[in-house]
Amino acid sequence: MSVLHHEVVAKPGTVPDKLMLVLHGIYGSGRNWRAVARRLTAERPDWRVVLVDLRCHGRSRGFPPPNSVQACANDVLNLEQRLQVRADAVLGHSYGGKVALLHARLRRVGPRQLWLIDASPGAGRPGGSAWRMLDMLRRRPGPFSSRKAVRTAVEAEGFSQAMAAWMALNATPDGDQRTPDGDQRTPDGDQRTPAHDQRWTWRLDPGEMEALLRDYFRIDAWCVVEDPPAETMIHVVGATESNVFDTEATARVQRAATAGRRVAFHEVVGGHWLNADNPQTVSKLLASRLP
Repeated sequence: MSVLHHEVVAKPGTVPDKLMLVLHGIYGSGRNWRAVARRLTAERPDWRVVLVDLRCHGRSRGFPPPNSVQACANDVLNLEQRLQVRADAVLGHSYGGKVALLHARLRRVGPRQLWLIDASPGAGRPGGSAWRMLDMLRRRPGPFSSRKAVRTAVEAEGFSQAMAAWMALNATPDGDQRTPDGDQRTPDGDQRTPAHDQRWTWRLDPGEMEALLRDYFRIDAWCVVEDPPAETMIHVVGATESNVFDTEATARVQRAATAGRRVAFHEVVGGHWLNADNPQTVSKLLASRLP
């Protein structure tokens, strides 16, 4: 059985007794949340953080279909079993938020806390920047002559420089399966091809991404937010410069909170990628609310 790639972050010299799983958004990887994890564990050394690469992302390759939100949730449950732990808290950003909701429903006993970071629980029609990015992957399949050429190709499809730089992290030298900041040798142990001879290719498969996204837009998980698993507190975080939580969705969360449904709503200044826009505030919020 394939096991999700993961990275453990803890304050050096400590023996944490609590564990948080972090699930990234579509086209991302666990490393996107490294800065938040390091800040959090520095302030709360009783916690360790496991940064997960969801299936078809980062180093989590070769998972059998179907590629769906439910399959992602099952993968996370299998990871817990392999680690022989039950996460005390699960954080999901964007796509990872819906995975976290289904994972909480799968467990016999839900996590003590579930954090949804700018992650809509609802269903909808495929669209938005994630869907446009899928078109970009098909229109610009590569290979590319350099990481700069990757960024240029993404920008040419109308995405911002910041988005292009982030997306370019999903391109690696041809034949090199490392992550961008990982081992710089090929799978056979040979030294990398000189930079001027490298061809950069996407680590993302458009067909896999489309399957994951179509299922994401199909699933409505509001029932988990409005009726959390026993013993689970859900913290919903909305980004002030994002439209993920519109007036109606925000009101729905707040109604659940006032009805005593073990739900709380927080607003954090920044855009959809709060882990990059405002990691300090996110980590402080987590540190102050985690048990």
